[in-house]
Amino acid sequence: MEILLNTKRLILKSVTIENAAEIFNYRSLAEVYKYQGFRPDKKEDVIEFINEKVIDEINISETWIQLCIFIKESNKLIGDISIHFVDDKQVEIGYTLAPLFQGKGYAIEAVEEVINYLFKILNKHRIIASVDPENIRSINLLEKIGMRKEAHMMKSSRFNGKWADDIIFEMLEEEYNNERGN
Repeated sequence: MEILLNTKRLILKSVTIENAAEIFNYRSLAEVYKYQGFRPDKKEDVIEFINEKVIDEINISETWIQLCIFIKESNKLIGDISIHFVDDKQVEIGYTLAPLFQGKGYAIEAVEEVINYLFKILNKHRIIASVDPENIRSINLLEKIGMRKEAHMMKSSRFNGKWADDIIFEMLEEEYNNERGN
């Protein structure tokens, strides 16, 4: 099942193999993968990721889907958003934006639309995001969209061969509704 979401400036839709080269172009940059576990060395790594890690069905516990972020005006792929269906009521999100398109409000616009979709269409109870404490831009984005810091876990995950801290942000459906007057 394909997901297709629209915002004022963006289209978000399910990833396809045809997107692999464009995804590789930004995901392979050191400044992009600095805070991420997925570091493709070649386009084939992205193809393998799409084939093995991303499924077509949505809303199935313990699965992932990946959405590509396109600028409406040019149809340029500028980033992606992952959604991990933890269980039937909870999801984890992550996002990546090509450096050239950062700082223009695209990530906020895309993530807010995905959060709206998850709460309003899929009726999720809780959305979480995990972020490296040094990734200040991502922390600022999560705070700006209304997520709150839930935990700072010390040396809780292996990243690049070392133990790393992890900050967990979350938003409950009731918080989302209260913040937006729903």
